[in-house]
Amino acid sequence: MTKDRILEHLAGILFVPPSKLKNPHAQTLAGTLIPRRFKFHTEPRYFDTVPGVRVLAHCSWQEERDRPTLILLHGMEGSTESRYMMGTAEKALAAGFNAVRVNTRNCGGTEHLTSTLYHAGLTEDLHHIISELGDRDGLGELYVAGFSLGGNVVLKLAGEYGSDTPSQLKGVVAVSPSIDLNASANAIELRSNSIYNMRFIWSLKARMRRMARLFPERYDVSGLRGVGSIREFDDVYTAPHSGFGNVADYYERASSLQFIKRITIPTLIIHAQDDPFIPFAAFRHRDIEMNPNVALLTPEQGGHVGFISGDREGEERFWAEVMAIEFVKLLSSQAAN
Repeated sequence: MTKDRILEHLAGILFVPPSKLKNPHAQTLAGTLIPRRFKFHTEPRYFDTVPGVRVLAHCSWQEERDRPTLILLHGMEGSTESRYMMGTAEKALAAGFNAVRVNTRNCGGTEHLTSTLYHAGLTEDLHHIISELGDRDGLGELYVAGFSLGGNVVLKLAGEYGSDTPSQLKGVVAVSPSIDLNASANAIELRSNSIYNMRFIWSLKARMRRMARLFPERYDVSGLRGVGSIREFDDVYTAPHSGFGNVADYYERASSLQFIKRITIPTLIIHAQDDPFIPFAAFRHRDIEMNPNVALLTPEQGGHVGFISGDREGEERFWAEVMAIEFVKLLSSQAAN
């Protein structure tokens, strides 16, 4: 299904922010602060993805498990319990899909499951999960959705597959993806984004201290004293412990923008033009425009993984979640015909 068909189907569901939430920071913060209640059954499942690595997912199944399945991946320092993960899973279940929420390595209290760190280009765990769900579980219709850093991962994954994409993987969604990591690192260091930088650094440092307690022979926390930005953290910890030469090498090789031209399955990218720390300029790249399989929704407002709409009650206020489910429903209906 080409981008024109996708955009035609989604065109009638416009994003209209409420008057009090038009500021990008208000949108971004509201997405994490608005109270939400979720009532659906989940069960844990562990995936042994590569030697020495175990990943925890939380699965919600339809009564008949052989249903279309949406795999969800969160953003930096998030987890399977992040509200956008829960909200999208709930909508997927209501639409008749299974929902598999995946914790990135070390996240969601899983530091003890592996001595290695997650990073923005880490696709090997998803490669395994897709293979296991498709081959071992016999699920023939899989979709993947990622948010923020997770959005970068799923786009890179789709590009890595290229023409060898597994037949079970039917489509990909990326919400507010960090497709140019260097540009995002620059943006989050702006004074206007200090609240986000502080929040991420606090969480990254706390997680690294937990990893050092579990694996003292591998990690030295003395380097944390000089870390005041995500770039500095990545230079001291993420890059050297993940096989990259330095932070510049990491950002270049892990950014998904260079992989988007190779995507061969229907893909939807949702990104607000006013995202405060993932600059919109990268989304004007020719590789996105020229790939007929990649559709781009870029409302002028919405912040970062915010997209809180106006004049809608309850769950329908979360526009990006609605659009993600509408997209996979469209692809699933086509697959069924």
